[in-house]
Amino acid sequence: MPFINVETNLPASKFPEDLLKRLCTTLAAALGKPEDRMNLVVKTDLPMMIAGSSSPCLLMSLSAIGVTDTAEKNKEHSAKIFQFLKGELGLSDDRILILFYPLEPWQIGKKGTVMSFL
Repeated sequence: MPFINVETNLPASKFPEDLLKRLCTTLAAALGKPEDRMNLVVKTDLPMMIAGSSSPCLLMSLSAIGVTDTAEKNKEHSAKIFQFLKGELGLSDDRILILFYPLEPWQIGKKGTVMSFL
């Protein structure tokens, strides 16, 4: 059950519904998770700076159980995600940052309990 938050200074017009769907599909494939478990929030038009510049940029926070817990895994995820974002949004490597957070089942509440008990 990955949770993805995207914050960007790009306009909302860059993120039509079909792009969100393709992003979800790409993220699910990169993480090896079912697409129907993906949770994605995109916040656009934000005042942002990365590396001291307000040029177009994107910050992604990605939390998941069991797939974001090693440098080796995150290196592979990063390569796939960067390829998609660069191709779709025209951003360069230095304008994208991804923060990976490992989650444990007890950290996610669902259906009045936590994932550990579902």
